[in-house]
Amino acid sequence: MEENKMSATELEVTENGNVLKRIFQDRKRTNILNGLEQKTISYLVKRVPSFVSSDMLTFLGTLGSVIVLIGFILASYISREFLLLGILGLSINWLGDSLDGRVAYYRNTPRKWYGFSLDIVMDWVSTVLIGMGYLVYTRNQYELIAFIFVVLYGWAMIISQLRYKITDVYSIDSGLVGPTEIRVILSLIFIIEVIFGQVFDYFAGAICITLFIINFLDTRKLLKLGDQRDEAERASRNPKI
Repeated sequence: MEENKMSATELEVTENGNVLKRIFQDRKRTNILNGLEQKTISYLVKRVPSFVSSDMLTFLGTLGSVIVLIGFILASYISREFLLLGILGLSINWLGDSLDGRVAYYRNTPRKWYGFSLDIVMDWVSTVLIGMGYLVYTRNQYELIAFIFVVLYGWAMIISQLRYKITDVYSIDSGLVGPTEIRVILSLIFIIEVIFGQVFDYFAGAICITLFIINFLDTRKLLKLGDQRDEAERASRNPKI
């Protein structure tokens, strides 16, 4: 990942031009926090030490999910204040997940398909880890919500991959909501649960209902996109039709 780096002069020229365009060229973002997030990432990528590779950042993001899992476990067996570890874990998860590919593009060392594959696999691992943590923390019949959450998030991931396949445009957001917004919402729920207690299950249920509605609507849009591409391919094969 560290080979063929741009020279300092080339980087300077790019930064004086449009660095944002270069480091975000591989995906389309539509989430609410997009502007603030991109400015933050463009600030951070310049300050990542050269010995820190994109792979290291990817695994740092996964480590953040492990911390969320640990927070759930400690909150279940010791004190619910340990849920605040989840906020730290989600922050670390965002840091690693947001910077891994961006650093590669900034250094002009992207491995598009390798990075894409690794990112998807580790995102799924992170989702399962967080779901497992909630499964440990929750009680009785609410355990099913943890399973439903993992399934729904997996559904959302499949939609994003299929949309990429059909449109050749990679987007990880569903309208105004993306992974960053989900992390913010979960962090707020952690805080509310620590203060009031026994409310996490209701919020988790609401998140699952919301995810189901979003996924259902996105699936309908995906099928329309697939139909449009089918028609375009048929027209290209049979121009007289």
